Amino acid sequence: MDSCSEDVSSGEVNEHDVLVGLAALPVEVSEKRPTCDRCNRPTRVCLCPFLPKERVKISTTLYIIQHPHEEVRVLRTAPILDMCLQKDRVHIIKGRRFARNQLVDRVTSNPNTLLLFPCPDAVDIETIPTDNGQSYNLILIDGTWPQARSIFSNNRIFKKPRPVKLSLDVVSEYVIRTQPTDAALSTVEAAAVALVALEKKPELKEILARPLRALCDFQLQHGAVPHVSKEYQKKNGLYKKQTRQEDER
Repeated sequence: MDSCSEDVSSGEVNEHDVLVGLAALPVEVSEKRPTCDRCNRPTRVCLCPFLPKERVKISTTLYIIQHPHEEVRVLRTAPILDMCLQKDRVHIIKGRRFARNQLVDRVTSNPNTLLLFPCPDAVDIETIPTDNGQSYNLILIDGTWPQARSIFSNNRIFKKPRPVKLSLDVVSEYVIRTQPTDAALSTVEAAAVALVALEKKPELKEILARPLRALCDFQLQHGAVPHVSKEYQKKNGLYKKQTRQEDER
């Protein structure tokens, strides 16, 4: 009996010693990848060489209504607008419901506010008068098509501004994300086309496209594959029906 007691006691001491030894081991600190202070991306895939040296001055003020799920996407395009354009002209507002948002209420109530959304009564943005020195607020909804449609449908506040749409035949260069149709554009591309129409600055399209192309190229170089639209997939028998959760990603 005494022998057993000694064995157990010895075992407890040894286990304690092991734990103490483990606790004394130095903690390995994982090194965080160097990040660019301007674009907040890892330095090896920094977008800064593709951004304008100075922010582009515009008279239009952009209000980007961003679905919360879009905020966590690494490859979202709205930040490109924030990095390229005059700082006080780009506002990103996150959420799903905006009935009590005073800023959104004030902007949507302004008669010079336009909503870029393909409503049945939306007019071609090219028809909006710009030769009278008038400046506009432009609202864009940032998210997947189901998310954008949900925000528009569930917030009566977005029925107040004048709706506008894009009619130009532009092919998206955002090839690392599946678009619903061949004519669908990313947020930065839609904003670029709209701003060219409102600002009469055709160079804006290339200025905003350059970092988008770089973003896509970086992903393709690291194993991403080019995406085609759901419309293209359906036409060519490639479409696999997704669940609602997959469709909103």
